[in-house]
Amino acid sequence: MYTHENPREHPRVWEPGETARDSATGRVGRVMGHVGPRYQLRPLNGGKEWEAEPDDMRPAMQSDALSGAVAEVNARTRWGC
Repeated sequence: MYTHENPREHPRVWEPGETARDSATGRVGRVMGHVGPRYQLRPLNGGKEWEAEPDDMRPAMQSDALSGAVAEVNARTRWGC
């Protein structure tokens, strides 16, 4: 579990549209919003949302976002969209 360097520091607030990695699952997704303490993330190439604990969320690396974007383009090409 992620521990903050400063125990008095508040956890990061994620904004809709930001890209995050869920360290509990290894998945990367776009922040859609939150209900209570958990955030809803959607895969970058679309699909079903999942919930992530704020302590498990990290900023996604550029390579994470790029691989998701490539998967999205490949899916569109494959399905003729």
